[in-house]
Amino acid sequence: MQRRLVQVLAAQGVPQREICRVLDISGKTLRKRCRRELNVGAAKLEAALIGHLLRLAAGDDDVALRAIIYLLRCRFGWSRYAPPPCG
Repeated sequence: MQRRLVQVLAAQGVPQREICRVLDISGKTLRKRCRRELNVGAAKLEAALIGHLLRLAAGDDDVALRAIIYLLRCRFGWSRYAPPPCG
């Protein structure tokens, strides 16, 4: 099995069913034999996406504001539905 290929494809966001098709194996076999590569690939993809989002947030336009709000909600648990802090 080509573990490096699995990691690279996972890092590019290729769905597992497509990776299985490329390697001609079942999903169960992929997850059993390449769990680490799938996890590392997913972590690399997440890191790359967060990096792009942080670059967007560094701007000074409407896109930057939306990126900052998104980051605060997703990464830090902020919510427009949460009650305001007591003070």
